Amino acid sequence: MAEINKILIANRGEIAVRIARACRDVGITSVAVYSDPDRTAFHVRCADEAYPLGGTTSAETYLVQEKIIAAAKESGAEAIHPGYGFLAENHEFARLCAANDIIFIGPTPEVIRLLGDKLEARQTAIKAGLPLAPASTQNVEDIKGAKAEAEKIGYPVLIKAAAGGGGKGMRIVEKSEDLEAALRMAASEASSAFGDKRVYIEKYIARPRHIEIQIMADSHGNVVYLGERECSIQRRHQKVIEESPSAVVDEGLRKRMGEAAVAIAKETGYIGAGTVEFLVDEKLDFYFLEVNTRLQVEHPVTEMITGIDLVLEQFAVARGEKLSFAQKDISCHGHAIECRIYAEEAAAGFIPSTGRLAAYREPAGPGVRVDSGFVAGDEIPVYYDPLIAKLVTWGADRHQAIARMHRALTEYTVAGVDTTIPFGLLVMENKSFGEGRLSTHFIEDEFADLADSLREPDDKQQLSAMAAALIDFHNQARLSKLGERKGSAVNKWKMSGRMAGLRKA
Repeated sequence: MAEINKILIANRGEIAVRIARACRDVGITSVAVYSDPDRTAFHVRCADEAYPLGGTTSAETYLVQEKIIAAAKESGAEAIHPGYGFLAENHEFARLCAANDIIFIGPTPEVIRLLGDKLEARQTAIKAGLPLAPASTQNVEDIKGAKAEAEKIGYPVLIKAAAGGGGKGMRIVEKSEDLEAALRMAASEASSAFGDKRVYIEKYIARPRHIEIQIMADSHGNVVYLGERECSIQRRHQKVIEESPSAVVDEGLRKRMGEAAVAIAKETGYIGAGTVEFLVDEKLDFYFLEVNTRLQVEHPVTEMITGIDLVLEQFAVARGEKLSFAQKDISCHGHAIECRIYAEEAAAGFIPSTGRLAAYREPAGPGVRVDSGFVAGDEIPVYYDPLIAKLVTWGADRHQAIARMHRALTEYTVAGVDTTIPFGLLVMENKSFGEGRLSTHFIEDEFADLADSLREPDDKQQLSAMAAALIDFHNQARLSKLGERKGSAVNKWKMSGRMAGLRKA
């Protein structure tokens, strides 16, 4: 068994805080890394030690493999947890960790590379016997080949990037005459986002549900599934609200999807936490979509209904231990819903909103969990993903989980930036959502007039702006001395509680 006494967290925001807390629960020393804008960030203060990366943007900091490795070596960390995003699904980084005798908390580099390429992942899924939507078997490079594939598959089709995800390099094509322009744009976007212009064509499934299966595997050949998550409410192909279990998945469908997820994991020799994603059509037939070889943003809903701490299981598996449970030991209780709290203006098309959190107060009470990366007075920077927190509620059934989410959203106070809290409330009050009638087109189907639905009266806007300005002035005065510390080092500084008083509004 490998010994892990110190873990470097190669991430920022709420997921870095989440991992640092897991470390503290089991007595593992946590190490944070930070960019210049994140010098006083909450994830830095939650860790036991912190090391600067030097730079501002992701490309200068959290994506620079050599800087992360150097920080791990300087700190003496035996392992690196990548969280999600940044280097979490980078097989070259996982390989670099191994070359430096550092444990990468995740699958092997070979598995990450295999499943990270959607074309190769599809071929692997076929070998494992998973159902797939019709698609081209290789990348399409010219319009002639693309048209031939699209005609064979049948319109509408979806052009997808072979590498990456998050909706980048993806275009829906309804008819032949639109194919060339869509192909060009998808390839260009894929090249820009992932450095890989390869795209392929897949049958477009109209109004599907996006349902995923959480898996966990160890190095001893044990693989289990931990139920499903419904992730159909999306904007720009990115999830904003998730729940578990799905309103339409019964025990039979859950077992079939779970066994399919386990099959592809065993086919690849998967180790660690992962998610196998599927599209489910109106007939409840499911089709393999992709495998995310990391911890998902929405993992808390699974933890809430199973009682299993997925991060601690990741630690144990990375040490070489067997899973602490078998498939027969997993039972799901109640219902959990997650609303991602983004610094975005939903009424304006979910555009990012940056600025200082003039006021910030999280909800609490029965069945409420908040995974947050910020506190009052913090700045929401322009350089990174605008996720502030994940609000999760649990209930004995779906109705109670929705009611608690509605209550928690009304208690959530954020001033200084726009957030998706009003949008979350709108969804919780929506009849179709309440009845479990969802698809990946939910937002455009239900909220064609989203801007009008979310627009506040002018007098309320004025009062909110005035209150935010007053609170911001008060907080900035309290933080003025902290601002004078610009450029100071915080390496090996025991952060816990050190600056809490400065951040109270």
